[in-house]
Amino acid sequence: MPSIDDIINRQFHQWEMEKREREQASPAPTPPTRIVTVSREHGSRGAHFAMILAERLGYQLIHKEIVDAICASSGYWKRIVASLDERYRSRLEMMVDSIFSGQMMDHSDYMRNLAQVVLSMARLGGVVLVGRGGNFILGPAKGFHIRFVSPVKNRIVNLVKYRGVTEKEAAAAIERLDDERRELIRKVFDADIDDPHHYDMMVNTAFVDIENWIDPALAAVRIKFERLSGKE
Repeated sequence: MPSIDDIINRQFHQWEMEKREREQASPAPTPPTRIVTVSREHGSRGAHFAMILAERLGYQLIHKEIVDAICASSGYWKRIVASLDERYRSRLEMMVDSIFSGQMMDHSDYMRNLAQVVLSMARLGGVVLVGRGGNFILGPAKGFHIRFVSPVKNRIVNLVKYRGVTEKEAAAAIERLDDERRELIRKVFDADIDDPHHYDMMVNTAFVDIENWIDPALAAVRIKFERLSGKE
């Protein structure tokens, strides 16, 4: 299994190659915001969906540990900024300031770094981002946003089956992590994580297997990206 550093370096290499290709194009096209954000209730198998979707799209799966590593490293941060086109780079601080003066309630250095990283990844494209409130940072006009939910009893079954925990442990983890994620979004963005208006697609995995949602999601992602292309 590749390390976090290997995953980050591979994605940076891809972004840098794409930047060179854009610079050589005449005139240089404006890239669409090719990022998918995945929000999920614990045990709904949203993370598994994100992995499959990333493979089908040919995107890199970005999870919490990868985002935190980029936010914490000045070397990674300099590389991600260098990969941006000059026009967008000059707008980045202004965009972050706009988020902080609007919906973002937490003004910590980490949240500022997180906003910069998520906005940069959206511009560079080719990623599926799991968690971290990416959809709230980007808003509806950037990227494709999907949330996975399922009744608690189904999620307990999933965790027992796929994580090898007991029913009691699964129930405790669901209650704790759901509360933590709900409180994080409320505290940072003053928003309700379960409000469907924050997403392009809401998926209930109670009666439909996660794999059966891939093709409908792919179709919806491609339609939205086509409509976003060239509008930024």
